[in-house]
Amino acid sequence: MTTHVFIVDSKTFKLHLEYLFAGTGAKDNHIDFNNSETTTLHHTKENILAGMIADANRIRRGDQIIFYLQQDFSKKIFEGKFFGIFTAKSDWSFLDNNDHNQYLGNELGKSLTFRTIIEPYKVYSEGVTEWEALDEIKNIQSPNQMLWSLIYRKLKGNRGNTMITIYESERLCQLIRDKNSRQEIDVNNRKLTFDQDSQKIILTSENINDYIGRREEMDLLPRLMAKYQENKSFETHLQAYIVRNIGKGVNESLDNYVLGQNLEFEWLGNEVSCGVGMQRIDIMISTNINDQRILIPVELKSVEADVVNVKQIQRYIDWIEQYYTPNRQSDIQPVLISKKINSKSTEKYQRIIATFNDFNTQNSRRCSNLKYIEYHLEDDNLIFEEINY
Repeated sequence: MTTHVFIVDSKTFKLHLEYLFAGTGAKDNHIDFNNSETTTLHHTKENILAGMIADANRIRRGDQIIFYLQQDFSKKIFEGKFFGIFTAKSDWSFLDNNDHNQYLGNELGKSLTFRTIIEPYKVYSEGVTEWEALDEIKNIQSPNQMLWSLIYRKLKGNRGNTMITIYESERLCQLIRDKNSRQEIDVNNRKLTFDQDSQKIILTSENINDYIGRREEMDLLPRLMAKYQENKSFETHLQAYIVRNIGKGVNESLDNYVLGQNLEFEWLGNEVSCGVGMQRIDIMISTNINDQRILIPVELKSVEADVVNVKQIQRYIDWIEQYYTPNRQSDIQPVLISKKINSKSTEKYQRIIATFNDFNTQNSRRCSNLKYIEYHLEDDNLIFEEINY
């Protein structure tokens, strides 16, 4: 189960509670490449939106949803606060495109294009301040116990839907419980809202609102295939495709070679920040194999593998050992997924394999051997294949 933190303001938060949905926005952009081979958008803008779709695609039914209410002095919200806890009612988010028919668009005052229906789980009235969650260290024994996913998000800019790790979720949820003396709101099919004056989640006497907006399913595979065939970069689209379909039985080769045959995962992340710089793990999965927890950091490439890929993966291993496994013991299985190399007899390919073997030797006590997976297009689908080197 993954926990997702959605960024809201006081206006949108009230509507999220009253209509029980979470969402992120695409500002002034209309998504014209969903289930389409073409787009009129500049490639930079398209990639940004594809990244937002990847964030939306990681959500699974039963995942926890927490809201972060942003600071707003004009509304007398003098510091940001975390509120929860809700759960996702179904897999994935859906698309409600940015146009005059967008549901609640006028009331929200902004476009929230990617949306998820939620339901109350353990809802608490008061929020935990950003200071209490991110800065206060009186109960922190080691720096690796801090909520780094949220700290990185703060440092690197606005990401409307950020996942946090399991141990971070446990800590944040406990802070919310303690803040409320473990007293949940007895929702019992009653309507929630946000009270601006008290800055609390409260119950109302009004009838529950039915969410009746559009729910368009998102599919980037046609656009990904078009970019593949045109030799254009599609790394973000590939990420969105994998996080949506992994473990769902949609692509058997993806499930078998990345996750493991007939296995399920306990946590799924994408663009997982692993440092104060720009380092991000494309996809990270936590699963269990024979009662042993396995953490799978995945490096994605829309081009063929290269010797420089190993340097990135090495950074991931270093960060995981320092910041992740001390809080949640796991074996580590690094994975590289890249475009198929048709000729395996070239000098370049041999150098790549030599680099993989060097990595395995240097990290033999730290992680499993690097799993190398290639993909290609076949019968209008992506086929993944593990390469035994």
